[in-house]
Amino acid sequence: MWYEILYQVLTIINNIILIIIGIPFILQIIYMLLFWLKKRTYKKSDKLNRVCIVIPARNEEDVIYDTVKELKTKQTYNMDYVDIYVIVDNTTDNTAQRAIEAGAKVIIHNDPNTHQVSYALDYGIKEILKTGIKYDYLIRFDADNHCNNEFISLMNDAYNSGIKIARPYESAINLTQSKYTKACGLYYIFDSRFSSRVREKLHLDAHVNGPGAMFAFEIFEKIGGYDATSICEDTEFYFLRMLEGYKCHFVEDAVVYEDLPSTFKDTYARNRRLGGGNIRLFGKYFFKFIWRSIKELRFSYIENLLTFIFIPICLILCTWLPAYYIYDLIYLGLNGMWDQFNMTLMIIGFCLLVLFMFAGIFQGALLVILDYKKMGAKKRRELISGVILFPFYSVIYIVTISIGIVTKPKWIKVNRNAHINKNIIEEDNNSSENNNNNENK
Repeated sequence: MWYEILYQVLTIINNIILIIIGIPFILQIIYMLLFWLKKRTYKKSDKLNRVCIVIPARNEEDVIYDTVKELKTKQTYNMDYVDIYVIVDNTTDNTAQRAIEAGAKVIIHNDPNTHQVSYALDYGIKEILKTGIKYDYLIRFDADNHCNNEFISLMNDAYNSGIKIARPYESAINLTQSKYTKACGLYYIFDSRFSSRVREKLHLDAHVNGPGAMFAFEIFEKIGGYDATSICEDTEFYFLRMLEGYKCHFVEDAVVYEDLPSTFKDTYARNRRLGGGNIRLFGKYFFKFIWRSIKELRFSYIENLLTFIFIPICLILCTWLPAYYIYDLIYLGLNGMWDQFNMTLMIIGFCLLVLFMFAGIFQGALLVILDYKKMGAKKRRELISGVILFPFYSVIYIVTISIGIVTKPKWIKVNRNAHINKNIIEEDNNSSENNNNNENK
């Protein structure tokens, strides 16, 4: 009968989809199980390089002063070698004045037709190039970011070791603010503590798609500005550099602290943008990365795709899988196949339990055991609620990313919470994690 053929075809399709989903999940599990690998550190360098810090900011008067002032006064690096530029983009508040008061150089970008940060960065970097100052490397921060006191010094060590592109460890300044931010923070820290460390040790490219990224200034001189224009321009920028042959690295002891969304509304706004932007980048660069992986035998291209494939997987988890298994159970029930019906229910329940416990609770608990100090907690038990809620936040992430895929992303200002837990930086600066940068492994 036709419905039996349809059932068989859909089952085959579903099995193929499960295999496609399983491969990147297995890769993430491998990253987690290799947590025992030692981090890479870079030899301490006495050479001081000229550094350009760029901070794009739009209506950020509440946080920009503290961000700039902290960089100016607390870094162990000789700040005579550092210039901080705040690129004020289409702002309607006092961001520019507050940045100047903190000691930054301000570049004004006013163009009502361009509301993406990529245009502000391109304009600002072109203005910096016009100064003729010979910078060695550029570090990009967001307006609400903070970092540990050794940040620039550690990036300087990496640069003097021959590193042209590097990302830091990404933590959160407000992670201990609430149960919600604890769960949210654990989700995002996974890539720093597990995935990025393993990539660096296995000589795979780091994913340089967040704040605190360091780029050799020669890159901007070569391209004459900033050549990524998508809504997820940071990801596209390092994609382009990989295609040019640059190797991307991870400097784990350099820690940047982001201001995490503290409400569902802010999470929705952020993830909607990430979902919409990244799915477009995934489609744009998929075949380019496949071809380059074959041509250059560089597994990093495939590894990137296996990570970013989680974006379309989110949509599959929200649509195909529930629709198929509802159909599957209805088909089995209507045809009196109760043994298979019960077995399917058991398999679904078992898989959900494994994901909840292993990929959720266990993963969150391991993160807390290993890196609780970088999360702003004095004791591990402070983060127990985040571990318990970790799987539930994963569901929120999947749903909001999926909505972003099927809607048009746009810039929405989110609430800032950076004043909540500034003590996290002092806690990490005093920890032994940041005192191991004298050996080069």
